[in-house]
Amino acid sequence: MTKLSVNINKIATLRNARGGAMPDLLQAAKDIESFGAQGITIHPRPDERHIKYQDARDLKSTVSTEYNIEGNPVQQFIDLVLEIKPTQVTLVPDAVDAITSNAGWDAITHQEYLSSIITTFKSHGIRTSIFMDPIEDQIRAAALTGTDRIELYTENYATEYAKNKEQAIAPYIKSAQLAHQLGLEINAGHDLSLENIEYFSKNIPHLDEVSIGHALICESLYLGLETVVKSYLKALR
Repeated sequence: MTKLSVNINKIATLRNARGGAMPDLLQAAKDIESFGAQGITIHPRPDERHIKYQDARDLKSTVSTEYNIEGNPVQQFIDLVLEIKPTQVTLVPDAVDAITSNAGWDAITHQEYLSSIITTFKSHGIRTSIFMDPIEDQIRAAALTGTDRIELYTENYATEYAKNKEQAIAPYIKSAQLAHQLGLEINAGHDLSLENIEYFSKNIPHLDEVSIGHALICESLYLGLETVVKSYLKALR
């Protein structure tokens, strides 16, 4: 079974918008695990606009499943990961001002750079994954970095799914097959949702893990609103 790792960045965004500790990020992580998720993902950014670096530290003793920290490997991020030693680190080539992740690595150009960072993390017992577009030459280059896994960047699949799902998924199937042949394990994430996740998971071979955040939190808001509104009405009767 493909594991589900839930990205809790948006819970931190909601907390930060008001200040204080509501919603409680640590309790949310515990609850998500108790509901059956097999991992918690965070993506701290230098401006700490959602996950704060202290959150990353606090979650270390909270998360009882797999703990995945993703981000651009600037020195501050590297130091944080080496301090916490999560289950997995996912390297993402985010620009400092990026609203969200918007591209995979050019592993051909940055092969030496990635190899150096991956070697460091693996020497501390941290599983490594790098964020990749479904481009076969790039997958081959990723394998040469020494990474344990790749995470397929799935925004294009999600965007094209409603138009032609067979065409949308085709490059991801080829990339997953190639990655497996090259000895890489396979993760996936970005804009996967209840609308498109089942088709993706059934058709991508050797899929180890998906990381889902924004869509899952939005869907939880809608699917949970009725219960909460009715609870308030009951209390007010």
